[in-house]
Amino acid sequence: MTDDVFSELDFRDVYVRIETDLLVIGDSILTDRHHASSGNYEADDPQNQIGGIIPAFPLSGWLRHGMENVIHELNGTACHPGEANANFMKDEIYGRDLDNGYHKKGSCTEVPKEDDGCVIFELFGGFGGIPGKVMRRPVKFSPVRSSVDYTRGQAEGHYRRLTRTIVSRNREDNREPLRNTELDAVANLDGAWHLSFRETKPEFIGLLTESIDFLDAHKTDFMHQLGGARNFGAGIVDCALINPLYDERELTRVFDRGKKSTEKMAEKDEQWSGEYLPAFVAALEERIEREQ
Repeated sequence: MTDDVFSELDFRDVYVRIETDLLVIGDSILTDRHHASSGNYEADDPQNQIGGIIPAFPLSGWLRHGMENVIHELNGTACHPGEANANFMKDEIYGRDLDNGYHKKGSCTEVPKEDDGCVIFELFGGFGGIPGKVMRRPVKFSPVRSSVDYTRGQAEGHYRRLTRTIVSRNREDNREPLRNTELDAVANLDGAWHLSFRETKPEFIGLLTESIDFLDAHKTDFMHQLGGARNFGAGIVDCALINPLYDERELTRVFDRGKKSTEKMAEKDEQWSGEYLPAFVAALEERIEREQ
């Protein structure tokens, strides 16, 4: 059944819906207007209601973390995310990682350009100059909903620069300000994250679906939140794989708040959950078992 599905349909491009009230990215948020050199930035100025880009780096790490946990739950091991030739200063921590569901990076393949290695190695690459087979794109966001193209992996979101004043805790100082800190953040983000596969395999789709479900179920766990500054509520993400059987019109309809799913979309949902997805998850389980 799995081979028939892949011969009939193209799974090279898939979309993950991401919704969050607040997102703070440690690897920076790129805005579409340069304002850092100006001392005139005012958050409530209409000209500063601007869009930008969320880099793929933190999104990629978040997704990989979810995938690794799914593999661990299937009693498999994943390539360690550290560099293969790194001089780890905290050997005890590295050793515990290897004892808790990881193997040394690249140790799962003898010839990186010919062997697939483990499924994480194949998807993310990063050893011996081998690129991963899943391309993680940045998410472009805009506060203007009508300008968002969900079929290109874009999102509605509102850029904000948050300022926090750090004050003295000594009672006699009467909360004397010590310093100010600034954070770039995106509020009310809702959109699609576009992932592209250089090569598609059933286990890739199975792992992606299970991983997104895992991250959604554990979104309030600190370790599975996205981005930085998670201590004050940022990074709690509602996420779901958008049914890969949808066409572009149906994908856009997912984000249209004035429209409901069509009967055709409901049929595709049943087809996906009852027929396609179980075959892909079975392929993933077989792959993990073979890797042991």
